Amino acid sequence: MESGGLFEKAGVNFSSVSGDLPEEFAQKIPRGSGTAFFATGVSLVLHPASPMVPTVHANFRYLEKGDAAWFGGGMDLTPYYPREEDAIHFHRTIKTACDAHDLDFYPRFKKWCDEYFFLKHRGETRGVGGIFFDYLDGDRERNFAFVSSVGDAFLNAYLPIVERRRNDSFGDRQRQFQLYRRGRYVEFNLLYDRGTIFGLETRGRTESILMSLPPLARWVYDYKPEPDSIEARNMEFFKPRDWV
Repeated sequence: MESGGLFEKAGVNFSSVSGDLPEEFAQKIPRGSGTAFFATGVSLVLHPASPMVPTVHANFRYLEKGDAAWFGGGMDLTPYYPREEDAIHFHRTIKTACDAHDLDFYPRFKKWCDEYFFLKHRGETRGVGGIFFDYLDGDRERNFAFVSSVGDAFLNAYLPIVERRRNDSFGDRQRQFQLYRRGRYVEFNLLYDRGTIFGLETRGRTESILMSLPPLARWVYDYKPEPDSIEARNMEFFKPRDWV
């Protein structure tokens, strides 16, 4: 969807692909032997028109390569004008879903998310995080139950935040800051995102792979927010932090 009343761009993708990985790329995946693979999953990225409503991403996938099989995925929140109560709600909802399966999952996968969605060249996180996990193998039915329940928690984690912020007023200053921060989203997805790299390496449909990119973004040379401005305070949110 594009140019919606609430979402400027939004997409939900389902994929089911199989074949042979390029030999060089197959060697970079630390599971399974050979080049034959099967992958399936669902991913979504929602870019709201309002800078007061956070962008959100979620992805849940299952992969087989040679004799190995595993689950991966997660979800994370990327606000432009962050609110503590929103980040706390998002993380607590995810933690509740994780805790129902293993009390170690949330702290372990939250830390993984903070490390994964980190722009090393900027020294900051993409947003306020969530959870991220990969190479979750072992008991397949148990792992599928966990992945399914975390996926089912997505709407409870995100929709209340949207409802709270969708009518907040904003002007051109807030819009320009949103576009500036969207640039960080683009940088991460093109430089580091595993899903983007995997999709392009396996010759997936380019339009679907790049669906995650926002429709508009901007880069400002050596941007520095005004001291003591709300934009300057916003930058304090983009570092690993305990939200629960």
